Amino acid sequence: FSSVTSILNMSIFKDQFVLEDLIQELKKKSTALSFGPLQSNGHISVQGSFPAIKLLRDSLLLKAKSLSEKDKGEESKSHQRPRRRLQQHRLTTETSNFVYDAGWEKEVVVLDTDTYRYMKYFYPRTFLVNDDVVISNVTDGDITTVYIEKAGSRSDAEQVLRVKEKIENRSLKLHNALRKERIYFEAQTGDEKQRYKRVCESVKPHYPHVLIIPYDTHIDVVGNSSEIFEFIKEV
Repeated sequence: FSSVTSILNMSIFKDQFVLEDLIQELKKKSTALSFGPLQSNGHISVQGSFPAIKLLRDSLLLKAKSLSEKDKGEESKSHQRPRRRLQQHRLTTETSNFVYDAGWEKEVVVLDTDTYRYMKYFYPRTFLVNDDVVISNVTDGDITTVYIEKAGSRSDAEQVLRVKEKIENRSLKLHNALRKERIYFEAQTGDEKQRYKRVCESVKPHYPHVLIIPYDTHIDVVGNSSEIFEFIKEV
């Protein structure tokens, strides 16, 4: 929830950049991330919050897309360097979905599910759009993917981007502030579960910024660390 690690394969950039210089550039732009040493095969470990990793991924995909388009232009002028063309063709195939999204038709935001639920409950206006934009979501365990699309051919593509940026900015702030604690039921009977839920509901008015998410075996409590600590103690 607070930190993830990703292995980046930077070798696809080695024909166009000095990888060490490119890594230094990434470090300056992504100060919230921690970078490991660059390996001889072009792999590098990156650690940080999920949203920060996601932003780094998007920026690298944009850079890869621009390189693949540049290479297409060079390819039309010359049929030399077959090895590089093959490499860039593979890159274009791998990023085709992203290129479609970057074409203003659809934007995607990947969120922690608890953060998404907190946003929907306390900041519903973040997802409030007019008739020109459609928002949908798919939840798969801890991850919720939000899709922002144009509602029709007359829709303004910039509105889609503005909605995406609004969701991303709000999720980044919440991701850094929110914590989650879990209350396990002492017994698994229906009466015991209802008793816990009733107590949580009775205590909640004193903690207006706490979100309660009930499950079959436990109750998740999401909010800032001090509030959820006091909430659980009182429950």
